[in-house]
Amino acid sequence: MSFKLFNLPVYNKSLDELPSGKLLINTINAHSYNMAQSDTYFAEALLHSNVLLPDGISIVFAKRFLQNIRLRKIAGSDLFDFEMNRLNKEGGTCMFLGSNEETLKHIFERALIDFPRVIVCTYAPPYKIEFSAEDDYQMISAINAFKPDVLFIGISAPKQEKWAYKYFNKLEAGHICCVGAVFDFYSGNRKRASKSMIRLGFEWLYRFIQEPGRLWKRYFFGNVRFVQLVIMEKKIRKKNK
Repeated sequence: MSFKLFNLPVYNKSLDELPSGKLLINTINAHSYNMAQSDTYFAEALLHSNVLLPDGISIVFAKRFLQNIRLRKIAGSDLFDFEMNRLNKEGGTCMFLGSNEETLKHIFERALIDFPRVIVCTYAPPYKIEFSAEDDYQMISAINAFKPDVLFIGISAPKQEKWAYKYFNKLEAGHICCVGAVFDFYSGNRKRASKSMIRLGFEWLYRFIQEPGRLWKRYFFGNVRFVQLVIMEKKIRKKNK
């Protein structure tokens, strides 16, 4: 399967223009792009997204370098804010699938205050590398019993994207959003960068300062690999013209 930035249908509109109805909404950044090079099912899941958001300044710059397409970075947190404000205005339902009971409790309690017109449901799946068939059945049953207008999935990438893609047709939900880090941000487990840092394209630096031990390989070796892939793609495109 060809997984190249040039061919990726990265979303290039305002969130206000998101279609209604059932959608699979994923995000892509340099790290997920790198992972998809060797994980064919993850690549397939991203390619079959109804909406693929540019959640990374590296994707924004790469698309401009390759195709002169100007994108605006849209992070999972931006999607979360948009969806919750939309539901609060209209009166709707959302479900948080992922993380753990303590984190979900904080999310639930905060959402009651921030979005009083949104009916919220939470479900914490077992913490496993791989879910069993029974785990999947229980998760799907919980979702379909509630039928959320928006389903937020936070079971880490690429697990969440592959799970949502695999069971998309079985899920009775509206917008299905894979937004892992949002659970930690909104619950208060981690802080997101300031608006000024985000606007300047330095959100990655803020996250690195928070978790250097976990992220240094991703940002230094991973970003070098991403740049190499983008340059290679540019050269191939020029050669084939």
